[in-house]
Amino acid sequence: MVDIYYADTSALLKRYVQEVGSTWLIALIAPERYAMIITSKLTLAEMASAFARRRREGTITDDIHREVTQAFLDDCRTQYQLADVDDPIIALARELLDRHPLRAYDAMHLATALIVNQFCVDTYQHSLTFLSADDSLNTAASAEGLAVDNPNNHP
Repeated sequence: MVDIYYADTSALLKRYVQEVGSTWLIALIAPERYAMIITSKLTLAEMASAFARRRREGTITDDIHREVTQAFLDDCRTQYQLADVDDPIIALARELLDRHPLRAYDAMHLATALIVNQFCVDTYQHSLTFLSADDSLNTAASAEGLAVDNPNNHP
């Protein structure tokens, strides 16, 4: 059976920028493992922001910025399943914001993961694992019934 993961931006970033948990995440979602990696299309904007911030702060060079941006976009085309942002996701995110102390984009990621998880259970009889390096988001995901793993817990 294929392992299915929903990765938010804080988790996926570790594939492109060396941080605590990067080695673990890279091994976990390596193409040879045939894992299904799902994320929201929102991640496209969030990753651009994260890469640009690191370039502005001087932690990556202009060349590295171009390389990681291109690598991420290539992986989006070839390795990741990008979930659309639609009305049911927005509606669920609004509900989640009433139940949990989340930022808006975190609620969108969680709503997307919950809807995708239900599809995976219905289609594959297999639930996904939610990957995030955000403790408060992971707490909410766990409270909503998702299996959760934090790359920061795997130095």
